[in-house]
Amino acid sequence: MPEKNDEYFMKRALALARKGEGTTSPNPHVGAVIVKNGKIISTGYHRRAGEPHAEAIAIEKAGSRARGAALYVNLEPCNHYGRTPPCTEKIIRAGIRRVVIGMRDPNPVASGGVERLKKAGIEVKTGVLEREAKMLNRHFIHWIKTGNPWISIKVALTIDGCMATLTGDSKWITGEEARKDTHRWRKGLDAIMVGINTVLKDDPRLTVRYVKSNHQPVRVIIDPDLRIHAGLKILDSSAKTKIFYCGNRSKPDQSLLNLVKQNGHELIEINNCRDKINLREVFSILAEEGIIKIGIEGGAFLASKVIEDDLASELLIYFAPAMLGDCLKIGSTFSIGEMKKAKRFITEKVKRFTNGDVKLHLFHPEILREVFS
Repeated sequence: MPEKNDEYFMKRALALARKGEGTTSPNPHVGAVIVKNGKIISTGYHRRAGEPHAEAIAIEKAGSRARGAALYVNLEPCNHYGRTPPCTEKIIRAGIRRVVIGMRDPNPVASGGVERLKKAGIEVKTGVLEREAKMLNRHFIHWIKTGNPWISIKVALTIDGCMATLTGDSKWITGEEARKDTHRWRKGLDAIMVGINTVLKDDPRLTVRYVKSNHQPVRVIIDPDLRIHAGLKILDSSAKTKIFYCGNRSKPDQSLLNLVKQNGHELIEINNCRDKINLREVFSILAEEGIIKIGIEGGAFLASKVIEDDLASELLIYFAPAMLGDCLKIGSTFSIGEMKKAKRFITEKVKRFTNGDVKLHLFHPEILREVFS
């Protein structure tokens, strides 16, 4: 197979892998393409944890045609027994002669696939579209290296940095295109988090709408004093909701317990809260449950606190060409007196919408270096 086509087929594998966004955690997103005589004969992608891996699906679909073919996969095939058998053994038994890989597996338990394949006499090439492969699975890399979930903050701002007017009016800062774009972002999340003030003020549903999706992220509410109550959309049955509260300050009454149980939601008690819930503890609890890609949306205080504590992995900032003057702004929990100490981010991408709105995709510099190291 001419190597000049390697990037083309790897792009196909990456596109397949993206179909698993939002449903594979804590596993990575993986797509596989089997090519023979320059033509794709089979494809597969990992749909969710516990189900067959992308390579296994593609090999099964190809059958005997896989013998002598090339396999393109964005992540190194696993070489261990987990919920499923090692993909390396399936590749060897199928008679694949060449394997092209986007990135090595950062998980030491699952790695070693390249060496196993080479030992079996299979030609292996790594690092094809490696940056794209790492960007797709940045949340997985971060979780494997640190044990912490990937935290993504989405916020809509005017050009003078306002999230809302002083009266709290924020509908709508950005236009329809930008709002639809945020639902594509939601679709890829394991969970979406807001503070109780946002819930009580806006009564959001926090579900994926406007774009096709067979997945709804878990809704997470930070509610220290347990002010949530019946009748709010976030307690409906359209998605699961986890409510974190301070056990030393509040106790749920029976009616709330009944409502939560009825709709499959969960109350999670955090002990020994002081003036606020420890967000690191919340994120740790979620990561232990396999929720490793968390979005934070709405609420100046919550977003500001996550940034202040250096917990934000990336920011999605939607700017509208408008000004409000005095207003509610992000960054309300901290004040920095010197420019050299400012919290700085790296701009990864800029997207413009037809009505003039602009999206900045920013990364925490240390976390970005961690992903690509």
